[in-house]
Amino acid sequence: MWQQLRRRFGVPLAVAIISLLGIWLIAMVLLPQWQMIDYSFHPSLLPSERGGVKDVWSLTNYATFFHNDIHLAIFLKTIWSSVLVTGLTLIVSYPLAYYLAKVATPGQAALCLLLLIIPFWINEILRTFAWYIIFAFKGPLNELLLALGWIDRPIRFLNGDTGVLVGMVYAYILFMVFPLYNAIESLDTNQIRAARDLGAGWGRTHRRIVIPHAKPGIATGCIMTFMLAAGSYAVPALLGSPGSRWFTQIIYNWFFEGGDWNQGAAYAFLLLVLCIVFVTVIMRVFKVGLGDIAK
Repeated sequence: MWQQLRRRFGVPLAVAIISLLGIWLIAMVLLPQWQMIDYSFHPSLLPSERGGVKDVWSLTNYATFFHNDIHLAIFLKTIWSSVLVTGLTLIVSYPLAYYLAKVATPGQAALCLLLLIIPFWINEILRTFAWYIIFAFKGPLNELLLALGWIDRPIRFLNGDTGVLVGMVYAYILFMVFPLYNAIESLDTNQIRAARDLGAGWGRTHRRIVIPHAKPGIATGCIMTFMLAAGSYAVPALLGSPGSRWFTQIIYNWFFEGGDWNQGAAYAFLLLVLCIVFVTVIMRVFKVGLGDIAK
């Protein structure tokens, strides 16, 4: 990276860019994370006890998590649900990204992208609350299904994970579409035409040509979507039922309702480790490196 910046901007400007990036990483990423890790290994003490004989590093906060069956179950459920959200978002986004990149005219692509982006000009809370209204017991969706005669009585869409999954797919679809679009758009269309001319069906063409070329975009989209889903708070809080709690809600409760920042930091650090593991797994599955994802 240094060589590219030096050739493009010259030594002084390259040094300034690297320095700013370093300051940003240290001040906004490394130091806060280190503070969280430090908190997680300290017990929750009264202000007068901090710095005393009891204020030592221990694994008590982590032991609390692993001995709490309810929180462990919610953690595992959050992992599975985030993977499911990622998969559903990929399934929805891939045809759309391919259409935008290889089928639509420039005008059609611009219109579709505009229609995708406009809703995101509204705050996430308001967008999520709109889904709450749609999925309500006497909301527009139930009224429509009743009017069409498809159901006999209203369905409680918000009495499980359905609302959460739909809300998250909608909330994070752009983070999957754009990496996929950028990856597929760079594919030479002649390769697709050649495969079709040689008798390959659409399924085989996508499996052997489009998807291998789009692996960096798929990996990037999956990583971004999973991390956003695993760390989401607003969507599960508004669209989830009491039986479909998200791990971030447990973290929030420790920090702001229980007032135990040390225990909350331990839970948050476990979520961070989960995200790092997921990123590593995705990179190995798709056989891509950080340089490929950065493109």
